[in-house]
Amino acid sequence: MANVNRTTLIGRIGTDIELKYTPSGQAVASFSVATSEKFKDKQGIQQEKTEWHNIVAWQKSAELINQYCSKGSEIYIEGKLQTRNWEKDNIKHYRTEIVVREFQFIGGKKQDNQQQGGYGQPNQQQGNHRQPQTNKQPKYDVPSTDFDLNELPF
Repeated sequence: MANVNRTTLIGRIGTDIELKYTPSGQAVASFSVATSEKFKDKQGIQQEKTEWHNIVAWQKSAELINQYCSKGSEIYIEGKLQTRNWEKDNIKHYRTEIVVREFQFIGGKKQDNQQQGGYGQPNQQQGNHRQPQTNKQPKYDVPSTDFDLNELPF
């Protein structure tokens, strides 16, 4: 039986994207994505649960995500789960994150965010309905890379 490590998310970027470069010059972006589910509890009251996911993107993907997305942007991500650990002040720390393999922008460019008052928010001239997206961003395949986790700048 084959092993599979694949995660798929569609959510909103919940933090400012932190773009840094490793000492060897590789771009790496770090940010979080929120996904939510709505359900009714036993009393029939509508509830919402939000999960936060740590995301890491490398190389051209990191630069493109930083260029086209910002906090509040909706994004589709496929990647693999990875857990890093390190020791600081004699305390062992763990961080589970999703390393981006493929992604797709959902919404417009970063500049459109300021003009429209946020991703997914119609501007005043459009009324209360959403216009169909005519400039869908392509889906990007991220090449697999071997990298040293100790090179992460955060």
